[in-house]
Amino acid sequence: MGDHTDYNGLPVFPMAIQQQVTMYARRRADATICVANLDPRFEKRSFEIRQTIEPGPPADWGNYVKAAAQALIGRGGEIRGFDALVDSDLPVAAGLSSSSALIVAAALALLESSGLGMDPMELMTILAEGERYVGTEGGGMDQAICLGGRWGTACKIDFDPLRLTATPVPPDWRFVIAPSLVPAEKSGGVRDAYNLRGHQCRESLGLVARALGLAAGATYRNLLKGSSADALVAAARDVLDGPYEARFRHVVTEAERVEAAREAMVAADLVTFGRLMSESHASLRDDFEVSCDALEDLVRIAVDGGAAGARLTGAGFGGCVVALCHERLLESVLERWREAFYRPRAAGPIDLIVARPSDGASVVQL
Repeated sequence: MGDHTDYNGLPVFPMAIQQQVTMYARRRADATICVANLDPRFEKRSFEIRQTIEPGPPADWGNYVKAAAQALIGRGGEIRGFDALVDSDLPVAAGLSSSSALIVAAALALLESSGLGMDPMELMTILAEGERYVGTEGGGMDQAICLGGRWGTACKIDFDPLRLTATPVPPDWRFVIAPSLVPAEKSGGVRDAYNLRGHQCRESLGLVARALGLAAGATYRNLLKGSSADALVAAARDVLDGPYEARFRHVVTEAERVEAAREAMVAADLVTFGRLMSESHASLRDDFEVSCDALEDLVRIAVDGGAAGARLTGAGFGGCVVALCHERLLESVLERWREAFYRPRAAGPIDLIVARPSDGASVVQL
């Protein structure tokens, strides 16, 4: 819960899942990083660690390793290189934070190979800023949950200052993830559309804050401290229109849904949590305009199959849907997806993920 609110400084409520990027790394004595990938789509990459590291072509997978190195340069100690082999069971371009997982893995490998330590909270902040190296103006949710996830829990993440609050997931809840078969790329036109929405959110914030008589530099958090989302939406109608009004409406209403979702999880209220997921999806579709036909079909089919709610996950424009159901209805939801979505598309065997709330990243000595 909370997509597109993190880069607006508002809380989010994700959980880490069991899928992972694994980087098998061996330290080097010099400042060269050389990485290979078991996935044949990604060719070997190598580069030198310098004060300024030039990125490769747009969307090149090596840029995410470079982003980690660039983020750590000058952060307190000499950065040494490594040789590494990357393996992953985390789908690429699926809205499941594979890019952030790779950056986190590379950063941990760099710190380990250099004999350096860093407070995890500091690393979360550095890597959130560092991922902008690849051209995407995102927030800090993905890096924070990659590093701060805790087994059996979801995690409310607040920003400025960064705080993580773990919340146990009820044991009979099942979060299930289904790919839309539409890649959620963050390059080219899609990246521009993603970044445009961040710009629209900032412009909308400034206009509404001025209309309410708030001081320059007011934040979305300032607005929500003094008013409800409904009151802010009403105020926005006087100064915003078109996509600016819609983006603003999503941000402030999603912030309230994040708080309500955590309360529902604490109360083990599956029905309310599911309803909030579906409302979140409708807002992402109608106000943020990041859904697509395949995502809409998956959400509808999941609810028809017994899910309490469903929503797209990640930035949107493709990727995956996550649905919530009671454990006794799990097979019903999975089967409905297979029969009503994948079979008509002749998609073949599809890996549907039954997510387990899992620990975040760690370093293991082999």
